[in-house]
Amino acid sequence: MSLKNLPAGTEYSDVTKEQLISDFKVVVADAEALIKATANQGGEALASLRTKAEESLSVAKVKLADAQEALIEKSKVAAKATDEYVHDNPWKSVGVAAGVGLVIGLLIGRR
Repeated sequence: MSLKNLPAGTEYSDVTKEQLISDFKVVVADAEALIKATANQGGEALASLRTKAEESLSVAKVKLADAQEALIEKSKVAAKATDEYVHDNPWKSVGVAAGVGLVIGLLIGRR
């Protein structure tokens, strides 16, 4: 399933976490089968396992690329929202930053 084809309102993290883990388990299992087959057999069985492993790896790479694309898009949206908030509320932003700095300074000072 491509992330571009997700139903509206579906969270990216809800879908891909389990799918990504599942896909990598398949890739690892196929790679292990390929290694075992290489040790004892050759010819058609080896070619079939190699093809299956390559297909699984290809699917996993596509899903990783989709995940990266979605993460970049979410980061851009968050950065834009933060930028707009800071421009709309500059003094609140300065106050929050000063407060966070004070808390971090106090925590570091206790060590």
